[in-house]
Amino acid sequence: MEHVTEGSWESLPVSLHPRVLGALRELGFPYMTPVQSATIPLFMRNKDVAAEAVTGSGKTLAFVIPILEILLRREEKLKKSQVGAIIITPTRELAIQIDEVLSHFTKHFPQFSQILWIGGRNPGEDVERFKQQGGNIIVATPGRLEDMFRRKTEGLDLAGCVRSLDVLVLDEADRLLDMGFEASINTILEFLPKQRRTGLFSATQTQEVENLVRAGLRNPVRVSVKEKGVAASSIQKTPSRLENYYMVCKADEKFNQLVHFLRNHKQEKHLVFFSTCACVEYYGKALEALVKGVEIMCIHGKMKYKRNKIFMEFRKLQSGILVCTDVMARGIDIPEVNWVLQYDPPSNASAFVHRCGRTARIGHGGSALVFLLPMEESYINFLAINQKCPLQEMKLQRNTADLLPKLKSMALADRAVFEKGMKAFVSYVQAYAKHECNLIFRLKDLDFASLAQGFALLRMPKMPELRGKQFPDFVPVDVNTDTIPFKDKTREKQRQKLLEQQRREKTENEGRRKFIKNKAWSKQKAKKEKKKKMNEKRKREEGSDIEDEDMEELLNDTRLLKKLKKGKITEEEFEKGLLTTGKRTIKTVDLGISDLEDDC
Repeated sequence: MEHVTEGSWESLPVSLHPRVLGALRELGFPYMTPVQSATIPLFMRNKDVAAEAVTGSGKTLAFVIPILEILLRREEKLKKSQVGAIIITPTRELAIQIDEVLSHFTKHFPQFSQILWIGGRNPGEDVERFKQQGGNIIVATPGRLEDMFRRKTEGLDLAGCVRSLDVLVLDEADRLLDMGFEASINTILEFLPKQRRTGLFSATQTQEVENLVRAGLRNPVRVSVKEKGVAASSIQKTPSRLENYYMVCKADEKFNQLVHFLRNHKQEKHLVFFSTCACVEYYGKALEALVKGVEIMCIHGKMKYKRNKIFMEFRKLQSGILVCTDVMARGIDIPEVNWVLQYDPPSNASAFVHRCGRTARIGHGGSALVFLLPMEESYINFLAINQKCPLQEMKLQRNTADLLPKLKSMALADRAVFEKGMKAFVSYVQAYAKHECNLIFRLKDLDFASLAQGFALLRMPKMPELRGKQFPDFVPVDVNTDTIPFKDKTREKQRQKLLEQQRREKTENEGRRKFIKNKAWSKQKAKKEKKKKMNEKRKREEGSDIEDEDMEELLNDTRLLKKLKKGKITEEEFEKGLLTTGKRTIKTVDLGISDLEDDC
C-alpha cells in the first residue's frame, strides 16, 4: 500500500475513542502520518500487519493507538495480572521512549496498567512490581522478557498471564534480528497464544525479517509507505526533508574538522556517532576538554546502569552533544536534533540510514554529515545505489586549529587518557577489518601512521594487524610511556603497587630455568598431520610429473599389489596385469614392486 494520504484522526474509517483523540490533541498531533493512516484501520479490523516506512515517520503511534482500541473493545475486561498486549523493541532507550508515549494515553484509561521491562534494572524488583501493580501492557527488550518467563519459582507465572494476549508488536524488527535476538524471539513466541494480532514494524525489510513475517504472522497485510513526492519506483529510506552531506578528509585532519564544526554550532543539538565503545570513551573525553560551553554526554552499549539516565537528560536539553555508538541509531526519538555527525561510517549500509533518521523526524528539517577518508569516497556512490540515499559534498572547513598536540599533552598528563586512546585505536582497526562493505573499507589500504596521528597516540600499540609493518611517517614521543601516571591518585597507587609486585616476581625468577609446558601428544600429532596435508596440497597445486592418465594407472598397479599380498592373484597374474595396464609399462614411472609396497 503506497502513497496513502494523511488526514485528521476523525477521517479514519474506524472511529477512535474520544479519550484517545483527547490525548492526541494534548500531544499536538492533529493529523495522521501516512504510516498511521495506513496501519491503524487494518490493525483495528483484526489483521496482522507487516509495515515498512522510512525512519521518523510516526510508527510508534501506528501501533500504540490500535493496542488501546483493541483492548477497549474486549468483551471481558482484563484483570490486573492478565497481559493484553506486548511490545518488544531492541534497545532499552527505545523501550523507555515507547513506554513514555504509551503513558500519555494510559493516564486517560486507569483500568489499564503498563509495565516496562528492560536491562540495567533489578529483575527481582520487576517481578515484585508486576505482582503488585500488574501489567496489562508490557513494553520490553527481548532478553529481559525471555528471562521473566523463567521466574515461576519467584511467583510469576508469565506463561499463564499471557494466555489473554490480544496484540504482539515487534518494533524495529530488522534490528531485533541484527542484534542476535532471534533465539529469544522464537522462545517468546512459543509462550504466546496463536490467536492474536501481530504487528511487525521496521524501516528496512531484510530476508531475516521476511522469515519472521512467515513464522510469526498469519496472512499479514504488507504496508509499505513512502514519502510524498517520492516516485513509486524509488525505495528511498531517508526522510525527504533531510539534508545529507559528506566530507572527505585525511585521518589526521578528521578530529580537527569535527571540533571546528562543533565549536561553530554550539547552540544546536548534535548526535556524534563512532564505531566502537572505546572510541566513544576516548573522543568523548577529548571533546569535553576542547569544546567549552556545551553540555557533552556519552552513551554506548557497555554502559549498564547510566544509559537510561543519560538518555533522559539529553532528551530534555535544548542544545548539546551526545557522543554515541549505534545503540542510539534505531527508533530513538530525541526532540529537535539539528545535526547527525558520523565520525566513523557504520559497519553496514542500513545502519547509515537509521543514524541519519535521528534528525528530520515527522516533518521537521534536519542535516547529517559523514566524514570519509580519501580511499572511502566510493562509499558515496554505493549509498546512492544501494540505499537510494544521495549525498552532497561539504568542503573542508578553513582555518581549523591543530588540536592534536593538546590531545597528546592530555595523554602525557593522565594515563587514563593515554590508555583510552590506545584502546580506541585498537578497537577502531578491529572494527574496520570486520566492515561489511570490505571492497571499499579495506584494512590493507589504511594509512596506519596518519590514523595513529589522528588518534594523537604517543606510540604505536602492539597488535596483530600491525605486526611486521614499518611506520616511518609516525614519530613516537620520546617518553617512556610506562612512567605516565594516572591523575586519579587511587588508581596510580594501585598501579605502582602492581608494578612493584611484578618487579619482585621478576627478581625472584631470575636465574631459574623457564618451564615450557609441553603440548599434549595428541595435539602434536594433529599438528604434524595438518602440516603433512598442507605440504601434499601444495605439491598437488604446483603440479606433479605424473600425468592424470599415468596416476590412474599407478593406482591400478597399487590395487594389483594389494590383491597379490592377500593371495587373490598369483605373481604371474600380477606381472601380466602390470604389463597390460594401458600403454604404459612398469618402466614408465620407474616404480618397482618394492616401491609399491612402501606406498601401501
